Amino acid sequence: MTAPAPFIAPGATLGVMGGGQLGRMFVHAAQSMGYFTAVLDADPASPAGLVAHYHVQSGYLDEAGLAQLMQRSAAITTEFENVPAAALRTLGAHRPVAPGADAVAVCQDRAAEKARFVACGVPCAPHAVIETADQLAAVDDRLLPGILKTARLGYDGKGQVRVEDRPALAAAWQALKQVPCVLERRLDLAFEISVIVARGAAGEVVHFPAQRNLHRDGILAVTTVPAPGLAPALEQRAVDAAGRIAAALGYVGVLCVEFFVLRDGTLVANEMAPRPHNSGHYTIDACDLSQFDLQVRTLTGAPLRSPRLHSCAVMLNLLGDLWFSAGDPDSPQEPDWAALLALPGVHLHLYGKAQARPGRKMGHLTVTAATAAQARDVALQAAACLGIEAF
Repeated sequence: MTAPAPFIAPGATLGVMGGGQLGRMFVHAAQSMGYFTAVLDADPASPAGLVAHYHVQSGYLDEAGLAQLMQRSAAITTEFENVPAAALRTLGAHRPVAPGADAVAVCQDRAAEKARFVACGVPCAPHAVIETADQLAAVDDRLLPGILKTARLGYDGKGQVRVEDRPALAAAWQALKQVPCVLERRLDLAFEISVIVARGAAGEVVHFPAQRNLHRDGILAVTTVPAPGLAPALEQRAVDAAGRIAAALGYVGVLCVEFFVLRDGTLVANEMAPRPHNSGHYTIDACDLSQFDLQVRTLTGAPLRSPRLHSCAVMLNLLGDLWFSAGDPDSPQEPDWAALLALPGVHLHLYGKAQARPGRKMGHLTVTAATAAQARDVALQAAACLGIEAF
């Protein structure tokens, strides 16, 4: 059983696999709608576990922990794409689970993900799957220079190596311990966008506007909405493509599909995440329904309606580097929150993580304004205040 019940009313308990910041924001959204919440995460200080009504402290595959989550929850979702699909199948045999295990399993494997894009008629980067030495030797020269990515467990730039030629490719595969990988041809990018859709059990689909994203060192740094430089026709193609992918997966829940826009105007799918996405955090402050509100609605079978963007927005990720002078781990400092909060339209979200580390996502801020120019201007002031590189 993977589809939610027809409607689970407020007052029930909703479970979430994973205790990170995405789970925390889901818990806040569910609680605001009158639901109780239960989180399964082994970390006693997990951000979501700290704010949920119930915290099941166990691993994702622990039978006793899964049983406890099932006993407490009327329906269960996930906040992390690498929750084992086997755990979701176990839960799905007894409770409504959204998204379901099969859809999550596709998103956990880059090779399967690329195959699904192709099957849906959605262009993706030319690529090759490398699982054996023979497949490595058979790689088409036209895929170089490229990016070698582990097929599983890669996110925020992890498990990725840029390669220029065949010797570099062979060395990179060795460095990645010869695990199954996907080699993608490096493309001439203009910019990156993402589209977040929500699909209900009956097949209804709603979406947010496409957002333009800037990554640094493989980690999302800035999201801007409406997406500057994105033609309406191209945005509609991206929205339609994300909807087709969700339908082909039989997806129930919130799905993010990331795209590359090439310099020649071509739209290419990059990857997808079976959950709310970092690039959609602005929806909490800039829309009448957030991506987490829609996650609750799809899980409970509540009516889906199209979210409305009521403000232009720029979101900045706040990484742990900001808690150290010049990024030096031996020179801790507290960001100047007072100066930041003096700026108009700034919404600060910190995730309750006890320890800052370079590269760790500690929070985000969203700047909302009546115009895109105003939002960008204040966001640049906020970046300067915090020591974030301008964009």
